[in-house]
Amino acid sequence: MVRLGILGAGKIAHTMAKTVTMMNQKGNHQISLYAVAARSSERAEAFAQMYGIEKAYGSYEEMLADEAVQLVYIATPHSHHYAQAMQCLEHGKHVLCEKAFTVNAAQADALMTKARENGLLITEAIWTRYQPMRKMLLDLLDSGIIGTPRMLTANLCYAIEDKVRLTEPALAGGALLDVGVYPLNFAEMVFGRADDVKASCVKSDKGVDLCDSITLTWKDGKMAVLNAGMHCVSDRQGVIYGSNGFVMVENINNPQAFRVFDRNYQLIQEIPCPAQLTGYEYEVMEAAQCIEAGKNQCPSMPHEETLHMMQLMDEIRRQFQLVYPCE
Repeated sequence: MVRLGILGAGKIAHTMAKTVTMMNQKGNHQISLYAVAARSSERAEAFAQMYGIEKAYGSYEEMLADEAVQLVYIATPHSHHYAQAMQCLEHGKHVLCEKAFTVNAAQADALMTKARENGLLITEAIWTRYQPMRKMLLDLLDSGIIGTPRMLTANLCYAIEDKVRLTEPALAGGALLDVGVYPLNFAEMVFGRADDVKASCVKSDKGVDLCDSITLTWKDGKMAVLNAGMHCVSDRQGVIYGSNGFVMVENINNPQAFRVFDRNYQLIQEIPCPAQLTGYEYEVMEAAQCIEAGKNQCPSMPHEETLHMMQLMDEIRRQFQLVYPCE
């Protein structure tokens, strides 16, 4: 059993705590919810009491000094990921780090190098890469049901411009690293690594990207047209267009169903998502399994893919003319 410490006590940390609790209740004991660290003892203790967590720490450093903690789930804003993940690795902890993995590719590369040197696992917690719906979609496309896939569209927009972590340049705010990362991952999970990218954005008065338009192209003729935003609400759909029909994916942020249409626009198949706890269980199970197997990365999101995604977003931000103060 791998002992988990959660670094941070915000909304996403609660989701992870609920997930591990539900896993244990259902008899999956690959991982135990051992500790939580927050910026105050009161907040950590309230969080721990809610989920029956054994240890509560009022600082991140205190939790990392606890030798019993094996794996740390980093649930803080992405502007903090690099420093906190590096600190975890320096304390001999394995790391499951929320997306976006870091602010830029250079930071990601440094963390992966450190993990390899220390014989530790580090992996990006982008849940769609680990979920069974990923393989189900690829199997569906491989079946030829829509002919040859040639184009896709995907969008993810939420009205979240009231969140400080997204509005402030100093916190690496903006739509791209928070929500844009999902359509990008969706497109490349389906078509593989793109050969070219063209991107534009609309910026806030503070200079972060409010909404993004991104077009990926492949040398074999495929194309993906993607949108992301933090100041509006979208349908979150992904659509893959083939030579003989198309597949609609309900919610690319946590796929719930596929609907398949033929060339006459008739619905010919509908595939629901398998029952899940929260959707987070797959990433934490794979991380625990890889730790026990002595691996330093997870096959669902290997280091080279995380690094490539950070490089792609670096290029998109170059086209946006967007540089964060922390860089």
